[in-house]
This record gives sequence, structure tokens and C-alpha cells, in this order.
Amino acid sequence: MTSIRLALCAFASTLALSSAATGDDIDTAPQGVTDFGQLYVEYAGSVLFLNVADITVNARITESSYSAAATFTTAGLAAWFDDTDIAATTVGYVNGSGLEPWRYQHTNFASNKGRVVGIDFREGMAVPDVNPPFGSMGEPPASDEDRQGAIDPITVLLNVALALNFENEGQTCNGRMPIFDGKARYNLRFVNVGLDEVRTRAYRGNALRCQAFLEPISGYDLDDFPTDDEIRRPVTMWLAPIDGAHIPVRFRANTAIGSINIQARQLVHRPLAD
Repeated sequence: MTSIRLALCAFASTLALSSAATGDDIDTAPQGVTDFGQLYVEYAGSVLFLNVADITVNARITESSYSAAATFTTAGLAAWFDDTDIAATTVGYVNGSGLEPWRYQHTNFASNKGRVVGIDFREGMAVPDVNPPFGSMGEPPASDEDRQGAIDPITVLLNVALALNFENEGQTCNGRMPIFDGKARYNLRFVNVGLDEVRTRAYRGNALRCQAFLEPISGYDLDDFPTDDEIRRPVTMWLAPIDGAHIPVRFRANTAIGSINIQARQLVHRPLAD
């Protein structure tokens, strides 16, 4: 796995994070699940001033359930990895501690395999449902023990955006999130670095600078297991306070071909109608 693909995959798993940081311009008390409503965010990514990625996230959270869809498109980087055109969805329930997924799936329309990568969640267990199946589920494949308690990439981003189900309660951006994407099982470890001034098309003001480190667990083949250098390099996100949540408005990762930068170009939050 190249470092740029690793960075993009890590970003796709951490599109929305919240903060327990202190500061005059940061509201540290999330509104909670039932207040959030609908969120739509568009991102654009570039390397060396070339546009290489477009990402959208559209989520709706009510008192009892949630649903979300994300698209992830890359182009112009064929020298480093295949083009990607992924559409992903997740649906699930709202409980007292956070968001509990029921079904996740994604399809890469740029692939000629027509593969649908699905995950069913059964009593806290993430169970892959992949058609047609992968030729390999990794060495070693993700075990039942590995997949117990793991959630899908989109649910991770929503849980963290609303300060739910974080490993270190009350210390968001300081701990780990367990993720299963249908094949690979990994953690993202977050480190709170402090506050920065940020300017993007969608947001201007103070934002939390949060670093995310990939911790691979299982479900990788030898040719796509991250290198030691890739594991050491953090993905840095700047998380802005938006209506009680903290949404990434800027993203940066240093890769073998240069720095990749992703910024929010549109961000809309609408509370649910009474």
C-alpha cells in the first residue's frame, strides 16, 4: 500500500472528529445525538496544486436511528495507485452510549470487478458480506475476536463527531477507535495537539489540530501491509466547532510523493424539523 493511499484511507475513516480541548473559541460540550439533524460536507484534495480527490458526506441522525452516505473519488494518480470511485452507506440505531451500526456497504465503481463490500453487525460482531468474495481475506484474516466491537468507517466518523463511544471518555482526540472495513481490521489512535487558526472556503476561525495514527491489526496481505514509515506518519486534521460537533475542515498528510491537502469547500448543517 502506498503512503498516499494510506493517507486517503485514513482520512475517509476520520472525516468528523470532536474535541475536549479548552479555549475561548471552542465549545467543548456536544449537543448530543438527538439535536444534530442533517450534515452535508464537500471536500477537495490536492497534491502539488493538482486536484486529486473529491469527497462528500451526507448524514442524518434522529432520536432513534441514523443513516449516512459518502462518496470518495480520486483521479490523476495512476502512477501511484488505481483510480477510485467509491460510494458507501451505513444505517443503524441510536442507543444510550452512541451509534450502533446495522448494515454498511460500499462499491468501487472504478473497478471492473463489480464487488459490493458489505458488513452486517450481529450482537456487536462485524461480519463481512462481500460479493464476489475477495481472493484473500489477509494473512492472518480478521478473527471473530478482532471484529468484536469494531464499527464501520462512517459510523466511526459520526460517533467521534458527536463525542460518543470514545475509548478515553471525556478526552476526545486522545485514544483509539476500532474499525473494520470489510477486510482490514485496524485502529486509529488520536492525539490532541492544540488549537490553530484555520481558513478554508467553508470555515474560518480556531480549530483543534488532531493527529491520527494507523495501527494495523489483521486482514492485510503482505503486499498491502503498511510500512513502518507509513505507520509512523500521522494524518493531521483541523476540527472546527460546528453547531455542537467538531467537523474536520482541513486535512494534511505527508506522503512519498509530497504533501496531500484536503479542505472543506462546502459545509451545511440543518437541525431536524420540529
